[in-house]
Amino acid sequence: MFEGLTMFGRAFVGFVSPMVLLHVLWATQLGIIIGMLPGLTATMAVALLSTLTIGMAPNDAILILICIYIGCIYGGSRTAILLNIPGTPANAAATVDGYPLAKQGLAGKAISIATTGSFIGSVVGILAMLFFTPLLGTAALRFQSYEFFWLAVFGVVICGNLTAPKDPLKGWIAGFIGLFVAMIGMETIHGYVRYSFGSVNLASGIQLISAMVGVFGFAEVISVMRHKNIATVNTEITSTLPPVREIIRYWRTAIRSGIVGTFIGTVPGVGEDVAAWACYDMAKRAAKPEEAAKFGKGSVEGLMAAETGNSASIPGAFMPLLTLAVPGSAAAAVLLGAMLIHGLRPGPLLMIENPMLLYQIIVMTLLGTVAMFILGLMMVKTLVKVLTVPRTKLMPIVFTLCVVGAFALSSRTYDVSIMIAFGLIGFFLREMEYPMAPLVLGIILGGILDENLRRALILSDGSLIPFVTRPISLVLIAAIVFVIVSRLPFITKLVAAAREKRQGKKAM
Repeated sequence: MFEGLTMFGRAFVGFVSPMVLLHVLWATQLGIIIGMLPGLTATMAVALLSTLTIGMAPNDAILILICIYIGCIYGGSRTAILLNIPGTPANAAATVDGYPLAKQGLAGKAISIATTGSFIGSVVGILAMLFFTPLLGTAALRFQSYEFFWLAVFGVVICGNLTAPKDPLKGWIAGFIGLFVAMIGMETIHGYVRYSFGSVNLASGIQLISAMVGVFGFAEVISVMRHKNIATVNTEITSTLPPVREIIRYWRTAIRSGIVGTFIGTVPGVGEDVAAWACYDMAKRAAKPEEAAKFGKGSVEGLMAAETGNSASIPGAFMPLLTLAVPGSAAAAVLLGAMLIHGLRPGPLLMIENPMLLYQIIVMTLLGTVAMFILGLMMVKTLVKVLTVPRTKLMPIVFTLCVVGAFALSSRTYDVSIMIAFGLIGFFLREMEYPMAPLVLGIILGGILDENLRRALILSDGSLIPFVTRPISLVLIAAIVFVIVSRLPFITKLVAAAREKRQGKKAM
């Protein structure tokens, strides 16, 4: 523990310089602006900026991307409060109570609550990263090829389950499409080319960043141009100072939401939106009857729970990313791709090969959080003006960045073609209500699944028995089966019937 704190201190001192602090401020500010604009998600922002930071030093590039990520997730609360339109999916829960507060003339108070909640959530997540990531890294050393295969399957299954609550089958289909995409090109063990259809370009595989920019960037451009909607902005903002009395009153909610949000963030591919809704639901269930009645009508507690939860999930998503190379959210998946591009290798050997990277990521997250809190309170009245820019005028700029970002990877028009192709695929899947996060996670985990499956079969001489007899593998198999069985139609009907029966007894 003492050694970890010492390394954290060394990492912190290494980042205290004028140039680093300048990067923190402008990147966080840009993230807040992007998050405020409906349709420009954190994942898209990180994907686009990943391609533009290729020539930078690795630490500077990752610092900028983390600050963009933090700023985006927070910035989306502005739009949710003022327009009733979440700037990012993570801020959808903030609309439930944030917009009613704004309609009551309390927009400034709502924004300050969201800012403070985001800060508390991030701090709780950072503390969890500091103390629990080394322990998770030690446990990760016990993982072998058999466990990594099941971990990849579990990541796709749980992500598809949670990101498509109405029909998990759509989430699972999207995830397995991503796994298939990851199989295209030359495999790593024997150098055999698969699914290239004679194309030299396809033999090199699908570039992760090109696919992500297409799915989250170009697909959004098409979607916005097809579904035009105009919203009015309430620019009347009074005081934005945090209401200390309200924060002290709901400190239990803030701490609980921070812990729950961090835990949900560690689940592969789930993301900040699920964390926000889960924390909001827990706050409503735990509230006293008179407080619970305010939820949905302008509850300060509800808004704080939602914004604390989604920000806490960001450090949570970094924990499996660093120790298992399995991202906890779609934006973290893009960040993993950026790390690999810059020569950084997260995974089970991180604490042995490059333990300082963990503490550097923690310091980066802390700096981004502090900048988010300061800028979030200082620049409210100015940044609200950004919301008056029509989204349709922003989309040509986004499309240009998509093309430039895809081309910058290898200076090939082929990568631009891949970006456009995945943009079209992403658009049609969105129109059919397929979630994009499982598809992205499938592309990330496909290489892990494929490589570890074949390596495990080589080690076991073709036997499948070790896959189902090792203790960690059994736990992962049980979790996969539980997730699938729990979403079977007759099981969900039984659970719903039991819930209605229990509520009926309470009413009596």
